[in-house]
Amino acid sequence: MQVNGELYQQALGEELRLLRKRRGWTRKQLNQHLQSDISLQTLATYELGTRQCSVVRLAEICVALGEQPHELLARVDRTVFAAAPGDVQIDLIKVASVDEPDLLPLQRWAAGRLEQPGHSTQICLNKAAVEQMAELCGLAPETLLDRLRELAVGGDGHR
Repeated sequence: MQVNGELYQQALGEELRLLRKRRGWTRKQLNQHLQSDISLQTLATYELGTRQCSVVRLAEICVALGEQPHELLARVDRTVFAAAPGDVQIDLIKVASVDEPDLLPLQRWAAGRLEQPGHSTQICLNKAAVEQMAELCGLAPETLLDRLRELAVGGDGHR
C-alpha cells in the first residue's frame, strides 16, 4: 500500500475544517483557543491541505476543538485507505459539475450532498451504492464504476 501524501493532507484538512465549522468558529476564533501562536494563513493552509501539520500542532488544534487526535486520524485513515475492492472514492464537487445526460441522477445526488452543511466533499461509494446508482443512471455497474473512477479523488480512483 502506498500513501498518497496530497490526498492524505487534503483529507486531514477537510476534517479540521469540518470540526471547526461544527463548533461554529472562524479560523480567528480557533486561533484564540490555541496554546501557541499560529497565523490565520497557516490555519488556512492546514485546512486546504497545502501545508503539512506537525503531530504536536495537530494535537494542539484537536484539543482546542475538543477532539481526540486519534479519532480525527482514524476518520482520515478511513477516507484515504478504507476502500475495499469495487469501492471508489469520489470527489462530490467533480461529480456535481459533470455535464453528461446519463449521469444526471448522480450529478443531482452529489449537488444535494454538497448543500448539506458539515459534509465532506469526498465520499467512498461501496459496491452496493454503485450498483444502485448504476440502475438509476441506466448503466451497467461496471460502466458506472469506470466513469466514477475518472471522477475519483486523486484522479484515478485507485490507492
